[in-house]
Amino acid sequence: MKFLDEAKVYIRSGDGGAGAVSFRREKFIEFGGPDGGDGGRGGDVWVEAVNGLNTLIDFRFQQHFKGKTGVHGMGRNRTGANGEDVTLKVPVGTQIFEEDGETLICDLTKEGQRFRLAKGGNGGFGNAHFKSSTNQAPNWANPGLEGEEKTIWLRLKLIADAGLVGLPNAGKSTFLAAVTRARPKIANYPFTTLHPNLGVATIDGREFVLADIPGLIEGAHEGIGIGDRFLGHVERTRVLLHLVSSQEEKVGKAYKTVKHELEAYGGNLIGKPEIVALSQIDVLDEKELKKKAKELEKACGQKVYLLSAATGAGMTEALRALRDVIVEAGRDEDLALPDRQNPGAAREEGDERED
Repeated sequence: MKFLDEAKVYIRSGDGGAGAVSFRREKFIEFGGPDGGDGGRGGDVWVEAVNGLNTLIDFRFQQHFKGKTGVHGMGRNRTGANGEDVTLKVPVGTQIFEEDGETLICDLTKEGQRFRLAKGGNGGFGNAHFKSSTNQAPNWANPGLEGEEKTIWLRLKLIADAGLVGLPNAGKSTFLAAVTRARPKIANYPFTTLHPNLGVATIDGREFVLADIPGLIEGAHEGIGIGDRFLGHVERTRVLLHLVSSQEEKVGKAYKTVKHELEAYGGNLIGKPEIVALSQIDVLDEKELKKKAKELEKACGQKVYLLSAATGAGMTEALRALRDVIVEAGRDEDLALPDRQNPGAAREEGDERED
């Protein structure tokens, strides 16, 4: 399945059904009076986050979604049926924007979350509704109200606990394949990874989700290379694992290059907890390894983990460090939960009929 994380979609809710103009006509009933029923309401357009999806590829083949029109009212005070709703099923982590691409409508971060994007038009009143003491036989009815229409943008930001960042060929995909069942493409050339990959890592009986994105190079925020278009997929992570290849001639410079791109991108990535690791250490002798580890520690100002996915060295320690940060971040979120407000919470609007 191809990966697609952005799609443009046109939506339109259904029109309301028209009210009926009808009069009761039965034998032996001289003044039957009006009995035109109301029109049914048009179908709404909803968006729902569902499990089992991790791409917006379905919206490449269908970009128009329209709610059904309400059924018109009929005689004998029969109200028309409401039009069927339309639901856009999207992966968890999808954001919905207005046509300008900047105004956020909702952010679906939990499975089962729903949001009404367009409300169906109200059905029109039949002539029975307008009967009064001074007007016993009204001969008019209301047409149904038109539905809403708009163009929206869907943008997917994957939900993961930890994200892997680094230059191309830093060993991110190899790390992901070693600690999870994910099978990303691995090769000895830059930009082997062309789209994000997810995997579930397990350490000491606890599971967490890892996200691997294409490598960053200098000038990525300006569109050089694949650019920074996939950095949104690590915005929601609780911790970043920054991998620096030991094969880099200057590991300190390689670290600072990626940090500069994260800062230029924004999205609070520069402020996230970070674990730094020197990868592919199996290709260095002990003397060279100590030299590069010391250089990297000086550049990042913290402890550096030494990893080798080929031999398994240091992998357990790095996973435990990631787990500890994730667990601590989860505790902080639980403590702050009563004060948090989710802009993407499902909005249930009343079905009040408008005159």
